[in-house]
Amino acid sequence: MIWIRKGQAPASLARAQFAERFRASFMDPAFRAEDSSIDRLEAIAWAAFSEGRKAPSTHQAGKGYADPDYQLSDEWVATKERLDAAQLQWADPATPSRVLLVCGSARNDGTCPGEISKSFRLVETAREVLEPLGMQTDLLDLSLLTSEYGLNIHPCKGCLSTAMPLCHWPCSCYPNHALNQTSDWMAEIYERWTSAHAVLIVTPVYWYQSPSPLKLMIDRMVCADGGNPDPTTTAGKNAAKAKALEMAGWSYPQHLAGRAYGVLVHGDVAGIEGARRSLCDWLDWMGFIDAGVMARLDRYIGYYEPYANSHEALDRDEDLHEETRNVARAVAKAVVELRAGRLQTAQPHLKRPRPK
Repeated sequence: MIWIRKGQAPASLARAQFAERFRASFMDPAFRAEDSSIDRLEAIAWAAFSEGRKAPSTHQAGKGYADPDYQLSDEWVATKERLDAAQLQWADPATPSRVLLVCGSARNDGTCPGEISKSFRLVETAREVLEPLGMQTDLLDLSLLTSEYGLNIHPCKGCLSTAMPLCHWPCSCYPNHALNQTSDWMAEIYERWTSAHAVLIVTPVYWYQSPSPLKLMIDRMVCADGGNPDPTTTAGKNAAKAKALEMAGWSYPQHLAGRAYGVLVHGDVAGIEGARRSLCDWLDWMGFIDAGVMARLDRYIGYYEPYANSHEALDRDEDLHEETRNVARAVAKAVVELRAGRLQTAQPHLKRPRPK
């Protein structure tokens, strides 16, 4: 028996509340000359919100989908096509080896802190090693969330906890135009992860945890591990259909399995080991292959010293710079072995008795 539990969602916004939130983006006095235009835009946005026009541009799914007549979002289809192309490129042995460098810090000198992050400096150290070794590098600097206009990673809505098939690959929760949940960076980020033969994450610790931009990305990557590549099987977000699919037996496809990884976590007083372990556990779970013990590093920079001279502490720590280079060297070596087919053969092919 499929039982969909209800009762948590609040009442929908009243028109006055909606208007107040909509107009919050136009508080600058320079907009006052366009108040009548803003009134008209608010009326259009209210209609989209009231009618729930999540995906205003759709077309029939067509061949290759369980329900070819289902109306799929044009934006979702475009993202899916880019991921399919990226996966083909990743699998082509003739393409260059690519390493995605993820800078997990929220800090950069283009926003309130006024100074670059130590994570960025360590990423640059890794890049200086990787490129001469023949690796193409792609820097995913998550601090852009704090410094670029209109760039978002919206939070995961937890679809998989209703049923795994409700979590689509790529994520179909966004954009949601009815709720103004747009400019979602993850559509691009999924493609960059798919293109990579290895991922190297460099991050600080914020309050014993990953920084919020990194955690937002991690949560939204859940669709890469078990996500449903065909939203027509669940009629979009039909919870009952998704539960029925899961109960019938779900395969939990690992869409990014077989890529290598390295992790470098740094901090100032506490939390680095736990953060490093959780990141490695997450990547292991998704089917990534660790690049060896030298590619999993946690270190303190300026232990219990003031924040103000932390960059100087990093300047002095030549051993950490060399350890960072070793992380990069280990990742590069893993990529070479992986693409040659030697690293996969060292991994046992065991079936999980309890897949999830």
